[in-house]
Amino acid sequence: MKDFVITTESNSDMPVEFLQENGVVVIPHYYSVDEEVYGDGKEMTVREFYDAMRAQKKAATMASNPAVILEKFTEIAKSGRDILHISFSSALSGGYSNIVAGAREVMDENPGMNIRVVDTLSVSMAEGILMKAALDMRAEGKSMEEAADAVEALVPHLCVQFTVDDLNHLYRGGRLSKTTAIFGTLANIKPILYIDDAGKLVALDKTRGRKKSLNLLVKNMSERLGSFKDKQKFIGVVHGDCREDADYVADLIRSELGYENIIIQPVGPSIGAHSGPGAVGVLFLGDHR
Repeated sequence: MKDFVITTESNSDMPVEFLQENGVVVIPHYYSVDEEVYGDGKEMTVREFYDAMRAQKKAATMASNPAVILEKFTEIAKSGRDILHISFSSALSGGYSNIVAGAREVMDENPGMNIRVVDTLSVSMAEGILMKAALDMRAEGKSMEEAADAVEALVPHLCVQFTVDDLNHLYRGGRLSKTTAIFGTLANIKPILYIDDAGKLVALDKTRGRKKSLNLLVKNMSERLGSFKDKQKFIGVVHGDCREDADYVADLIRSELGYENIIIQPVGPSIGAHSGPGAVGVLFLGDHR
C-alpha cells in the first residue's frame, strides 16, 4: 500500500510541534500589515500582530501562492508518496481553488500519483481535527483513500463558534454594516458567529457582556455534541491574544462537559485579521454545525 503525506495550510492554527512531529507539510497563506507582506519565513509574533491591529494598522490577507503549492507538491511526488490535503473553507478563501489547480497539474506531470483535496468548509483548528483523524487512520495502516473518505464524512460535523470583543474588525472585514458595528458597540453587544454548512461565516446568537458571550459558547457546544460526545479527537479553544479568556472557556468545558483533551492556541493572522484582538472560539465535532 502506497504511503501518503498529509498537507494543510498555515491557517489551521495547529501547534508547530504537532505539525512537525506528524510530518504535516504546511502551505502558507499570507497577510500584510500596512502593506508589508508576511507569511513565508517572515513572520510577526502573535503579540506583535495583534498590537498592530490595536494600533489601527491596516491588516489584510492573501491566499496561498500557486508557485509554492507546485513546489511543495512536486517535492512530495518525487518521494513516491500520495497526498491528502486538508484545506481551508473554499467559501472563505481562494486558497482552495489554488490547491485544486496545483494538485491537478502535479498529478498530470506524475502519472500514478494521487492527491485528494478535502474542503473542510471550515477554518482554524477544525482543519486540525480532520488532520488528527487522518493521522490516526494512517497509523492504523489505512490507505489514503480510506482516510480521505473518513475525514470527508466528518466535514458536516465540524463545529466552529466564536465571539469577538470588538465589532469594528468585523465591519472592516465586510461582515457587519457600519451602523450595526457602532450601535452594537454602544450597547455592549457580543455576537456569537459560526461556520455554516456552506463554509460561510454567519451570525448565530448575541448577548450583552463579555463573560456571558464566553459562557454562551460552551452552552451552544453542549447542545451540539450529540452522538459525538465521546468521539472527540480533541477540543480546540482559540483566541486573539486573550489567553485568560481562552483559559476561562477551557476550564468551563472541563468542569461542565468533562473534556481534558483541550488544545488552546492563538488565532493566526490570516484569520485574526478579520476577527481581531479579543476573539475567542471553540472547535469540536457535533451532530450539526
